[in-house]
Amino acid sequence: MKGLVVRLDSFGDVLLAGPAVRAVAEHCPHVTMLCGPGGEGAARLLPGVDDVIVWAAPWEGFDPPAVQEADVDGLIRRLREAAFDAALVLTSFHQSPLPTALLLRLAGVGRIGAESVDHPGRLLDVRHRRLPGRHEAEAALDTAVAMGFLPHPGDDGRLRVVPPPDTAALTGNGPYVVVHPGASAPARTWSPKRCAEAVDLLTDAGHRVVVTGGPGERELTRQVSGDAAVDLGGQTDHRTLAGVLRLADVVVTGNTGPAHLAAAVGTPVVSLFAPVVPAGRWAPYGVPYVLLGDQTAPCANSRALECPVPGHPCLDDVTGEDVVRAVHRLLQEGP
Repeated sequence: MKGLVVRLDSFGDVLLAGPAVRAVAEHCPHVTMLCGPGGEGAARLLPGVDDVIVWAAPWEGFDPPAVQEADVDGLIRRLREAAFDAALVLTSFHQSPLPTALLLRLAGVGRIGAESVDHPGRLLDVRHRRLPGRHEAEAALDTAVAMGFLPHPGDDGRLRVVPPPDTAALTGNGPYVVVHPGASAPARTWSPKRCAEAVDLLTDAGHRVVVTGGPGERELTRQVSGDAAVDLGGQTDHRTLAGVLRLADVVVTGNTGPAHLAAAVGTPVVSLFAPVVPAGRWAPYGVPYVLLGDQTAPCANSRALECPVPGHPCLDDVTGEDVVRAVHRLLQEGP
């Protein structure tokens, strides 16, 4: 049986689909992941994924393409040629799976399941309703189980990626704390000034600090690192970043993909969590973490990309001292 798992949004969202993907792979000898451009790097890290189809949907992402640019007909042809027996469509609690389900119907996919609050007509064979209080990773796995894709009895349901490479040549020898200052949405970022303060205080407390960031964040990581930290801005692809995070004692980051990547390699997280989305659904999953940030701020549950409150108080009221205390708490608690 050929299985298709669909998750069309960001890197972190695709990582959170990992337990559900493994459940599908337990029953399907071949699993393809259909994801958006932002999620491709994560899809290629997930155990159980044999093939990846990348498609930019007109209804997903910060800057989705026009319908004409998306080549819907080309995607339908590709899916029809692959002849999938079953498809699991995964979405966040505020998204609808029905546009994707319609395309899968047109492509002749045999059986389609998804979580949906909207009446699906004939678009879904399995319509799952999310249980209250479920984390996004749990909700995705629940939907897979509703389709009959039970996980392996020995699967702990945590996030997981394929084994990352040894990155000691990048980080140097000895223990370290990672600070990852960037995020895809400004509303989810701690200020560079606060990040630099935390790096200095962590160094003063005797920690080696490694600062990570993508190719477009080199100026940010340089500013945050100063003379105190190892600056890896722009020097890691997704798999290499997994290796850097795996060997860290603790990762300090916002509500962004690297927080979920840290969880996938088993590293505790100090989560600078802006409440624009609920922490109960999006906090680091399956690892020890400390949540910092005012979860009752006026921006709570707004899904804002830019902070709607002057001064960004939900995060920038968090101090470098708060981060150092959180790091020490996680180190004292141990695995």
